[in-house]
Amino acid sequence: MIIVFIRTLIQYFLIVFVMRIMGKRQMGEMQPFELVVAIMISELASDPITDNEIPLLNGIIPILTLLLAQVSLAYFTLKSNKARKFVCGGPSILINQGKVCEGELRRLRININDLLEQLRVKNYPNISDVYYAILETNGQMSIIPKSQSRPVITKDLGIQDKDPDLPLTLIIDGNIIYNNLQICSLTKEELLEKLQSQGISSVKELLFVIIDGSGNLIWQHKENFNA
Repeated sequence: MIIVFIRTLIQYFLIVFVMRIMGKRQMGEMQPFELVVAIMISELASDPITDNEIPLLNGIIPILTLLLAQVSLAYFTLKSNKARKFVCGGPSILINQGKVCEGELRRLRININDLLEQLRVKNYPNISDVYYAILETNGQMSIIPKSQSRPVITKDLGIQDKDPDLPLTLIIDGNIIYNNLQICSLTKEELLEKLQSQGISSVKELLFVIIDGSGNLIWQHKENFNA
């Protein structure tokens, strides 16, 4: 039992390391070759765990080999357009200037219901509002609406506004995040003074505090907090 426990931990930390090196893409954002590598790694990792007769190296070496192959392939696709097109393919236009491309749908084996479903997911229930629909190489669909159907932005209204700053978390679970305080040029004393002006006596009673791009504090108290 102890051996199984140790072997499982080794495989677990190895997989975490390998997936960390592979990148931060979510499963739905992976390219086909990345998804294949992820599936193969999961299979290779499970065999030595479930069967003690299989040497642990029989799982570790193939996993590291796949990692090397995946990183090498990712490097080549990064440097070469031809390699990227061969491995990942290219985006496919499903709706071109408001017209559905039937031939492309047949080639990709996508029916009209699938297309309409993806448009609804992207908040375009009316196909007549779509000027371009592009199926990206990772399977996600990009929508470019017709000019009369796109949302109004401040530029359309002639309003000049500055770009927003990124909100920063200053307190999590009653603990001050000092690095973020430095980024927004605040001291601990200034933060406490701001909180006290809002009737907050202790940071320990706060679940979180966030400062937005305008310098406003957003917070929430902990449930059942006892000072």
